Amino acid sequence: MKKALILLAPGFEEIEAVAPCDILRRGGVQVTLCSCGESLTVDGSHGVPVTAERFLRDTDTRQYDAVIAPGGLRGVKNLLACQPALDAMAEAYGEGRLVAAICAGPLVLTKAGVLEGKNAVCYPGMEGQMSGRMLEGHAFALDGNVMTSRSAGTALDFGLALLEYLTDGKTAEKVRSDIHYNEF
Repeated sequence: MKKALILLAPGFEEIEAVAPCDILRRGGVQVTLCSCGESLTVDGSHGVPVTAERFLRDTDTRQYDAVIAPGGLRGVKNLLACQPALDAMAEAYGEGRLVAAICAGPLVLTKAGVLEGKNAVCYPGMEGQMSGRMLEGHAFALDGNVMTSRSAGTALDFGLALLEYLTDGKTAEKVRSDIHYNEF
């Protein structure tokens, strides 16, 4: 079974963490919500508290096939100040495991040194802060083992792309069908 780690820091964008978590779990991926702060209950950018399963400081991130950073500007600022989160991203990337971020989250990939020279997308208007080659007109980008997505509005697509990467197209299509995504 594939395993994914979603990094939660105070101020994270709720939909960008919870929607991919839900999609991945529906597809059989073992997802761990991991607090980068001092509490397992992490408040999102819109005041929605989410309870993480564990603290980053107590987690062997090498056990995970993917390390994922949601956006939310305050959450991203907190991730940027969390050296273990940056180290987890850099190590996963260096070992060929998936690193992924959505919205403002690619700033974490930039600071971790993994976005340089990669095709990527981010929240509109933040392109100048990124070290990758920013693509226009794309909801998400996959370049090797680096995946990025544009914004909260792409959270389900991001989750399905993560699922397809970690499992296969058939599994992602089944989840897409089961939730009746884009059918109406």
